[in-house]
Amino acid sequence: MWTWIRLDARRRLRPLVALALLVAVGSAAVTAAAAGARRGASAVDRLSAVTLPATVLVQPNQPGFDWDAVRRLPGVVAVATYLISDIRFEGLPEPGIQYVAPGGDLLHTVERAVVVAGRAADEDRADEAVATTDFLTANGLRVGDVVVAGSARARHPVTIVGVVRYPFAVMVPAFTTTRAFAERHRADLEGTTGDAIHNAIVRLSGGPASIPEFQRAFAALTGRNDIEIRDLTRLLGKVDQANEFEAVILAALALAALVTALALLGQAVARQAAGSAGDLRVLRTLGMRPRQALAAAVCGPAASVGAGALLGAGLAVAASPLFPIGSAASAEPAPGVYADLPVLAGVAGVVVAVLTVTAALAAWPSPGREAAVTRRSAVAAAAHRMGLPVPAVMGVRLALEPGTGRRPASVRPVLAGVVAGTAGVLAALTFQAGAADAVVAPSRFGQTFQLWAMTGFDGDEVIPAGSVRAWAADPAVASATETTVGVVTVGSTPVTVFTRPGSLPLVAIEGRPPSGPGEIALAPDSAHTIGAGVGDTLTVKAYATADLTVTGIVFVPENPHNGYADGAWLSGDGYARLFPNGYFKFRETLLALRPGADPAEVSARLGAGTLPPMEPGALDRLRNVQALPPVLAGFLGLLAVGAVGHALGTAARRRRHTVAVLRAIGMTPRQGAAMVFTQVGTLAAVGLLVGVPLGVAAGRAAWRAVAGLTPLLYVPPLAPLALGLAVPVALLAGGVLAVGPARRVARSRPGDVLRGE
Repeated sequence: MWTWIRLDARRRLRPLVALALLVAVGSAAVTAAAAGARRGASAVDRLSAVTLPATVLVQPNQPGFDWDAVRRLPGVVAVATYLISDIRFEGLPEPGIQYVAPGGDLLHTVERAVVVAGRAADEDRADEAVATTDFLTANGLRVGDVVVAGSARARHPVTIVGVVRYPFAVMVPAFTTTRAFAERHRADLEGTTGDAIHNAIVRLSGGPASIPEFQRAFAALTGRNDIEIRDLTRLLGKVDQANEFEAVILAALALAALVTALALLGQAVARQAAGSAGDLRVLRTLGMRPRQALAAAVCGPAASVGAGALLGAGLAVAASPLFPIGSAASAEPAPGVYADLPVLAGVAGVVVAVLTVTAALAAWPSPGREAAVTRRSAVAAAAHRMGLPVPAVMGVRLALEPGTGRRPASVRPVLAGVVAGTAGVLAALTFQAGAADAVVAPSRFGQTFQLWAMTGFDGDEVIPAGSVRAWAADPAVASATETTVGVVTVGSTPVTVFTRPGSLPLVAIEGRPPSGPGEIALAPDSAHTIGAGVGDTLTVKAYATADLTVTGIVFVPENPHNGYADGAWLSGDGYARLFPNGYFKFRETLLALRPGADPAEVSARLGAGTLPPMEPGALDRLRNVQALPPVLAGFLGLLAVGAVGHALGTAARRRRHTVAVLRAIGMTPRQGAAMVFTQVGTLAAVGLLVGVPLGVAAGRAAWRAVAGLTPLLYVPPLAPLALGLAVPVALLAGGVLAVGPARRVARSRPGDVLRGE
């Protein structure tokens, strides 16, 4: 038996090596994606475990606030203050710059930073700072660069000495100075009157469960209930949800790649094992036991699969520095090479087990199978009745019929592989079309305006009504509608509410917007948090209390303190019912522009105050996963081409007797080559006819699921370029694959083959 295995391995060395490489590519892609998904999903938790994350953000925005009294409150472990200052770094945006207050503990007892490049800043040096990766990337900076803080009195150079990560900076890209910077430049930071605002992040011993108790103690300490206390654990939880969303997409792609790879590689393994089993029939008649024959037939393919799986594991580890992707990359506390042993072992084990069992089933000696009558293809019979040329008829038969003789070549694995590959590629590209559409269409997230302006703050008008009327009169502005923003409470859940603008279209995924004083429409996340649906009645509290009926699930504008899926709509009368004193947190004007108008040009013309809409956070998540489907499509296409090429080579060897007989009775070399090209064309046609509709349906189903999770408005995606190129690309790939087998058929010597048989 071992002698046969060695001889068979030498004879089939090239196909066995090709099989091992296919397994390596397939298992490496699956393993890298699965390990990357696990790494991304756990990034926030692993970062939080080593950084002493803050629990709440307290924003009194009050000069001279007594933070020492807050430090003495029950349950307060640490307080880290930072300055709100007019000093600016030249060329850097204001958001994200954190000035550590004199004596502050930011990045030490609260949000202790993990250094991933360079080193930590020396708190005793005023000319050093650290930043996050996102901040450096957004501003074209790197470790070692010098930035300048400018004020009316002086310019202060600061060197970026390290790249850090900590939970608070995961939510907003950050550039953080030192305590020494605050001490040395106190006059510039706090102004001549010394009335700078110090806000703070606070770490509580009881975690998020102790926030209500802290809120009560803080209110008792200050005598105020209107100071904003933001739950940072909830905000960080949204970041974690975003990471998990990306991880789910990546894991789903890994699963799809695994299933498709097993289907494509399975047919290659089955054909390899079946071919070896057929060659062993003579030895079985000479006394080789069935189990020995089975082991001999399976040994070669199994060894190739095992070697490919090991190589794939190594390739996956080598690719690990590329993960995690997307927003999780900003939270990864230990970037670099990482070996996820459970995933490595799991994927390799599944691949080896499934493909080895497939090989064993294909090689299993079955007298019934050997004696089975070959089924004829109805398509081939129709081609014969139509009087097509012999090469065309025989090519169709080679593609759709298993053949005859002692070793019939099964065609089902090849057909399944072609269909699976085509469907996988179309599904991935259809999904990508949905993501690409959402990224460039803010209306999918309910953002149906192109500019906005905050015209009122904390009950006061900050932009005169005349400016709003002037904006509305601009020829590029289709509508300028005002909305009033406040905060209500439903049960224990605070909800940001907007008054429904008159002419601006709203995007509802269920039901309709409110139209009367007794109605409310919830955004999807708020509806989920509250546990309410269309038709439910809610008790809503603000300065007054009212029972309101939920009329729909509708997206809201993305705002500084709420997301597009977190909030609610009220009618104007409904808002007045809850806020009889007329109070508002914000008053905003939403500007919808006419088609073709450039928002940047219109904003410059309208003047200061008009800004682009805040971008929904989900857009970043979709951008992060947008590149994955084309990669998956390329991977599946490569596997499909490799598997079909392997199948064609194997079929050419196993059907050499049939081809030799045809050549002996008069088929010319050119006709033989045409027969092979017809075979490949038939396989491509089957893949297109069955795989394209399956792929489009699967891609749309996957995108619908993602639209529900994101959430966003589902619009059936269509990939016209992929559909238009499917036929020529499939035929071109098939033609390239057919060149080698066609050349071998044309150059074959029928006499030598028949004498060998």
